[in-house]
Amino acid sequence: MERSRTRFTQLVEEIDRTPWGPAEQALVAEAVALAVEIGDERLEYEARMRQTASANMNGATDVMLNSFAWCLARHDADPQRFPADLEYGGADLMWQFKWMASSLRSSPAFSSEQIAAVLDDMEAHYRAGGLGLSGVLTARFEDAWDAGRLDDAETLRVQLEATPRDDHSHCDACGRSQFAGFFAETDREEQAIRLVEEMLEGGFSCGEEPEHALSRVLVPYLRAGRLDEARSAHLRSYRLAKDNPDNLRIVANNIVFSALTGNEARALAQVERHISWLGHDGLNVDAHAAALAAFAFALDRVTAAGHGDTPVRGADSPALTEFFGAHEGAWHAAELAAASWAAAERIGAEFDRRDGTDGHARSLARTRTLSSEHYDVPIRSDAFSTVPEAAAPADPDAWFDRAMQLAQFGAEHETLQALPHAMGVEDPGKIAQLLSMRLGILIALDREEEAAELLPARIDALRAAGLDEQADLEQRLGLATFGVNTADAASALEDALADASSLPAWSRGDLAISRASLHLQSEEPAAALDMAEIAARAFVEAGDVRLANTTTLVAIAAMLHSGDIESASAVLDRFLAQDDLSTGHRAQALQTRARVRGGSDAFVEGAADADEACRLLAGLGATTALAAAHLLAGALWEDAGDAEKAVTRYRVTSRLVAQEGGDQAGADFRLARAMLSAGDSAVAAELFAQVLEREEQAGVPAASRAMTASLLARALTASGEYGQAVGAFGYAAELFGQDDEHAEQAVALTERAKILARFDEHDEAIEALETASALARRAPEAVGTLADVLHNLGQAYGARQDERAFSLLDEVAALAREHDAEWLLADVTDSRGRVLAQFGRTDEAVAAALTAADAFAAVGDLGAAGGSELFAARLLAANERPGDAVPIYRSAIEHADGQPALREVCALELGTALEALGRHAEAEEVRGLLES
Repeated sequence: MERSRTRFTQLVEEIDRTPWGPAEQALVAEAVALAVEIGDERLEYEARMRQTASANMNGATDVMLNSFAWCLARHDADPQRFPADLEYGGADLMWQFKWMASSLRSSPAFSSEQIAAVLDDMEAHYRAGGLGLSGVLTARFEDAWDAGRLDDAETLRVQLEATPRDDHSHCDACGRSQFAGFFAETDREEQAIRLVEEMLEGGFSCGEEPEHALSRVLVPYLRAGRLDEARSAHLRSYRLAKDNPDNLRIVANNIVFSALTGNEARALAQVERHISWLGHDGLNVDAHAAALAAFAFALDRVTAAGHGDTPVRGADSPALTEFFGAHEGAWHAAELAAASWAAAERIGAEFDRRDGTDGHARSLARTRTLSSEHYDVPIRSDAFSTVPEAAAPADPDAWFDRAMQLAQFGAEHETLQALPHAMGVEDPGKIAQLLSMRLGILIALDREEEAAELLPARIDALRAAGLDEQADLEQRLGLATFGVNTADAASALEDALADASSLPAWSRGDLAISRASLHLQSEEPAAALDMAEIAARAFVEAGDVRLANTTTLVAIAAMLHSGDIESASAVLDRFLAQDDLSTGHRAQALQTRARVRGGSDAFVEGAADADEACRLLAGLGATTALAAAHLLAGALWEDAGDAEKAVTRYRVTSRLVAQEGGDQAGADFRLARAMLSAGDSAVAAELFAQVLEREEQAGVPAASRAMTASLLARALTASGEYGQAVGAFGYAAELFGQDDEHAEQAVALTERAKILARFDEHDEAIEALETASALARRAPEAVGTLADVLHNLGQAYGARQDERAFSLLDEVAALAREHDAEWLLADVTDSRGRVLAQFGRTDEAVAAALTAADAFAAVGDLGAAGGSELFAARLLAANERPGDAVPIYRSAIEHADGQPALREVCALELGTALEALGRHAEAEEVRGLLES
């Protein structure tokens, strides 16, 4: 028993330091079960008080109601043994009372009388406990507002504002958010925006704030013409809300925003991501109604944009039948919109019958009214596929041509799909070719048994086509000519080639190209090339241009395999200049040349080839191959430094992968990285967070997740979300540490420390940097990382006037000299000057800064040189030595010639120094620089 009590204490301590979420819920459930097992109601009370709070934060309404009722009964029976406040830092019993009426109101299963009884019971408990009535008024205001009794709600709001705040009042964040929502709904949108901006400026936050408040003013921002603020508010709100199903209302507001602002593809993706949340909390029906209206509005906009026939993934889940009714097959956007409106109306009517008002009907009408509004606020996280659908072939012969083109490119998946449509051709020669394609693909997919069963049909087709010699050959060799890679197959091909002189030219070519392919698979490129040349001559003799071209591609592969890039490039150029290439062969050659050019740093030319390959593949309907082709094009544009073009290609990749299946996380990782490079950091952060979530679910290795978390942190930093960035860098460091990636762990800790130092959290920053320096020293090959960590730690010590700064900066300088890193040497010399200034050693500081300026200038970084000189000049001016500062300011102005902002600052300060020296005419002349 004692062991059980000890375990209970450990559980409670762990619960109180674990963030809300599944892990915390599991701990709470374990604590409740353990207390019941022990048979101690006091311990059970402690556990269930926490369970009530946990269930409220995680959207488990039924658990919350039951847990609260149990606790309230014990408190009323024995308030000494079961006090209202356990003083553990969480909500006390009287605070939890505020959640109860709200929870009952959220489901029409509870009557108005039951809700009123809870509110009256709450007020009675507050009065009996001598508590202020702010919390009670808040609950009554929420009840009147949610029921649609807006006049009563306004009266209570005014009364609430006049009531002194107390320990059971809403916090600053929640109170402002609530009133902002009420103002927005009652056409006082400017007041709503003011309240939310006050909340943000004050840094107020809470469990679901500021994300809820931000979502409430999205439409008011749009109507006020403040589109940039609306976009930022949406991205922040959605990023904070998207991972907790209890935030369904917040997400609904954000989906409406996406649909209103021309981001229909994003709205559809959000509907697909969150539609399953309808089944999360069966008692949160009010949120279901809001979400269904948002889904309906968004899907109407998707339909209006011309995509009403797009399937909505996840909508056909059996768990959603209660909302949308029975349906055969996938729901399409247009029909799901109608079903969502109907469900929202049905639920709203149930609430209005209970409340005796038309509150929910009015709310639904407001959402419908938005159909007349539109705002242009581009967000590039999602897009409908811009790939034109290939026209379906009209008959078996046309399907035969399509299958041939797909096979010539190497699109195995799409070729297999096309083959059944083509098998209706009448020409036995074509049937033989189709069977040959299928056999080759089956072997490539390691489905040898299926291939063996199909081989007799191929032989029969050859005989029907009058190709008896080829039929005899394949009957003798089995699957050897279709790519099966065994010693017996290779030996059989060698024997057949030795006796091939009497065979028709086409058969000789077939043997040679089959052997060439096996040589390639066995890492024998020279032998493969020899065989390809034999095959090419045979196919030319046979007059088969198609297979002659196929052989050329095999020869190119052999050249590349052997490392002969120059020869392969020349052959590719000649090959693509031919006018007898099929679309499939041309697309394959373009894709190969794109990779070759990328490997030779000719990124723009390679990207152009990849783009053309994409165009050709789109015409063939090769969707799986097309996703890979767009991925290649995006990577090449990214390497070429054109992040915008990379974003466009990666976005198509992401959509195709979502449709066809594949590595969605990998595609979105690349898209997010390109968006970050393109400066769209807020959307990049959202995508990186989604990728990280998928990687967590898939159990991806820690180091890979760490890379995603690190880029998420960088995106958050660029978006100004510094608090979240600190957490993300910390998580990345933890993950890197799990896989002993010491250098990367040190980098993550250093970036975290930089943010902490920016907000004057110097002790924590230094602690992180000290840990990072110890890790970096364990990775001696990562010289750049070690130098960066030591440099930052030296600067941090310098800011604290700690002498250890100098030895660290000296070590960085030594590393720079050892590795001929001239810019780094200049930079650390500049840092040394600034640290010397912290110690009041002015002359040494100026000398170091000027030495750094000369070093920066020597490596061509004139802007940095001007910055060092500006620091030296300021230091002299601040020490009442304007005469010494003047020539340094002038030099800084010269170095700042290409940087207007730096030049302006230098000119202004030089003018001030000249004025101090009484040189007024010169000062006026210098200030004239600002106008030129």
